[in-house]
Amino acid sequence: MLKLPEIQALTTLSRDGWLLFATRMVRLFAYGFLAVVLGLYLAEVGLSDPQIGLVLSLTLLGDALISLPITIIADRVGRRRMLMIGAGLMIFAGLVFALTGNVALLTITAIIGVMSPSGNEVGPFLAIEQAALPQTTTDKQRTQVFAWYSLVGSLMTGLGSLVGGSLAQGLQASGSTPLESYRAVIIGYALLGGALLLIFGRMSPAVEVAEVKPAPTLSSLFGLHKSRQIVFRLSLLFMLDAFAGGFIVQSLVALWFNRRFGVDTAVIGSIFLGANLFAGLSALAAARVAARYGLINTMVFTHAPSNLLLILVPLMPTLPLAVLVLLVRFSISQMDVPTRQSYTVAVVDPSERSAANGVTSIARSVGASFSPGLTGALFNLGGIWLSAPFFLAGGLKLVYDFLLYRNMKAIKPPEEREQRA
Repeated sequence: MLKLPEIQALTTLSRDGWLLFATRMVRLFAYGFLAVVLGLYLAEVGLSDPQIGLVLSLTLLGDALISLPITIIADRVGRRRMLMIGAGLMIFAGLVFALTGNVALLTITAIIGVMSPSGNEVGPFLAIEQAALPQTTTDKQRTQVFAWYSLVGSLMTGLGSLVGGSLAQGLQASGSTPLESYRAVIIGYALLGGALLLIFGRMSPAVEVAEVKPAPTLSSLFGLHKSRQIVFRLSLLFMLDAFAGGFIVQSLVALWFNRRFGVDTAVIGSIFLGANLFAGLSALAAARVAARYGLINTMVFTHAPSNLLLILVPLMPTLPLAVLVLLVRFSISQMDVPTRQSYTVAVVDPSERSAANGVTSIARSVGASFSPGLTGALFNLGGIWLSAPFFLAGGLKLVYDFLLYRNMKAIKPPEEREQRA
């Protein structure tokens, strides 16, 4: 019986591969669950728009500062151990955010905890998991596996957004105050961090690196050796992309829909469910497109049109039209995610994958950390400035697409070099 290549890719996964998929599902559900109410919660406890933007910026910056040492030492100290520490930081952040409205404590926790205002990956998890995932499948199936990895993440982010928004709305309908309903969601986030901790504990030693490298020295900065130059080049490009994306993190988009159209959390959750469903399906299609046209071509020529659509979202006069353009945008916007992940691990030395993923992921977190604060300031101005973050995000992402193509098109992953030979 002939199997589709997408299904064949899943059959190559080891037990640890399936566990990595399980952690991805729990984590992204938790991120979507939280992101749909996080901005609204901070507004409810009394923070102004600039303060909300600052806390969300510090959340992303703190994720980068915490993740850097964890990902650099993960291959030597143990990937499973570092992943479990990350889950512990999720629990810590959720509990503190739920128990206090003090701006100082929220700020400190935002820096040292792990939370996702965007609904997307933050913290040390993605870098370490991406390094381990190729060890659970074959090189031939690698991009397909990363496509499934992105698909389940997008679906769970969307489902988490729907459940989080519906839970908050349901609690309010039953008599809870908005603050109490949002706090219940944040406590749920901490509990999901506990579930993640348990799953990481069930992974086998097979996810660890086979040959442990010596501790980094000044000549092997950030744990990189042979691949240092290409990783730093990718990091600068990914930082620009993430800085642009930080203007429109999910928590702020939820706040924008609430301010612009007055929609409640249940409707916002439904919007993000649809958006992430389309994003996940586009990620799965990316592997087939990449197999024919190449990873870099797929990254650039699907990403650029999505950024033009992003610019159009705030120009739509009604909620249905704005949602429609957003959904069309998401139907192609995530095709660069599995291809970017696959490309990064393919063009670096296998022994440096955790460090390479760590450096590029942290570059993205640092880049994304500056823009939410700017969005908060623009929201505070109101009027036409409410739409400015969409224009800034779309325009800067188009610049990223051009620079990525110009700088990286000549550097091919192994499978594309073999095809040319």
